[in-house]
Amino acid sequence: MTSIDTITLEVSDPAAAERFYTAAFGLDGRLRLRGSQEPTTGFRGFTLSLLVSQPADVNALIDAALDAGATVRKPVAKSLWGYGGVVQAPDGAIWKVATSAKKDAGPATRRVDDIVLLLGVADVAASKRFYLDRGLTVAKSFGRMYVEFATGPNQLKLALYRRRALAKDAGVSPDGTGSHRIAVGGAAEPFTDPDGFTWETTAITATP
Repeated sequence: MTSIDTITLEVSDPAAAERFYTAAFGLDGRLRLRGSQEPTTGFRGFTLSLLVSQPADVNALIDAALDAGATVRKPVAKSLWGYGGVVQAPDGAIWKVATSAKKDAGPATRRVDDIVLLLGVADVAASKRFYLDRGLTVAKSFGRMYVEFATGPNQLKLALYRRRALAKDAGVSPDGTGSHRIAVGGAAEPFTDPDGFTWETTAITATP
């Protein structure tokens, strides 16, 4: 295993979720949806980040998500690192839309440059070792706080963050129980990581 192929969100109403994501983000086949009634409450232990090239695209994607029924968790704002905001989809998944750019270079395109799955973990060092043993390599590491794994161009990215810090970044309480309501595709053999996140073997169709 060297990368993520797909992310599957488990939702109570797949048809409604598909309408939301088509209207809000227009994501391609890397995001999949399937029905689930597994109990879940509070923070599910992960967030998804859409990285874009300029503030205009942050505004366009956040506005589209809100129009489609998302809830604001952190209003769009400038920060030391750039510009961004956080919303929660009707299915419960938390999405951050952000850019490192401070100024616009042109009209909004709503193009997403990178999708990052951030897993909130109890022990970053232990989870890092777990994923290194499964073939991933580290791109960035900040002690026991944050790890980002290397990927090729146009691939989904994976990062680990301390659970409480990730919840704070998302603007929600770290408390939560039950299913994570997410499955990650890309493993040669299915497995579950130390924090209960499941990986599946996923066949994807190559695009020209």
